[in-house]
Amino acid sequence: MFANDPHWLAESYKQPITSSDTGILTRNLHCVRIMGALLKLCFAPSGIFADYGGGYGIFVRMMRDKGFNFYRDDKYCTNLFANGFDTAESNNDRFDLITAFELFEHWISPAHELEYLFQKTDTVIFTTELLPTPLPRPDTWWYYGFEHGQHISFYMPLALEKLAAQFGLTYYHAGGFHLFTRCKPLLLKFRFYLATNPYFALLGELLLRRKSLANTDFNQLTGNTIT
Repeated sequence: MFANDPHWLAESYKQPITSSDTGILTRNLHCVRIMGALLKLCFAPSGIFADYGGGYGIFVRMMRDKGFNFYRDDKYCTNLFANGFDTAESNNDRFDLITAFELFEHWISPAHELEYLFQKTDTVIFTTELLPTPLPRPDTWWYYGFEHGQHISFYMPLALEKLAAQFGLTYYHAGGFHLFTRCKPLLLKFRFYLATNPYFALLGELLLRRKSLANTDFNQLTGNTIT
């Protein structure tokens, strides 16, 4: 389901992060924990990653603090928390994985956006709320976001399955997270379901810590050599 002619978007994006997004910090904390588990269990945690539509850079800064080499990509929003770590500064055209949190619902043309992303990676992990069944009335579902007008595309699982099929991708979803990938590592589906379990993710965060990049980043940005 989508808005056919969202002529109001220029006005909506005068404030890229809306004042009604009161869950922004809680959501980022949750995404950091789950992504840490996913990278450790399903992919190569020592890779180079990008957060597409990365907003103020909260997620990128927190992931770097957890020891994951993330960069931010966002053409609408000012980078407040991960300055120096935009994708343009990474010297990389391709990434081992790209995240796209709360972004699919903003897209006018999802297929066009995915074509762009899969020129840069083989794996995209994203979040977006799925359309309930039956379809909710406009006044009963908060995710329509009429107060800000930025949400213009909404998906049932079948829509995402068709998008994945269009690009020859494997698609899984669990725990509010969605995976599009060309990769087929052993037991990926089982590992994905396990890693998106909040209790497992918390355990993994406690037991499988990585060295933070905070000091390394500080030295890079300041020219110091503090350890």
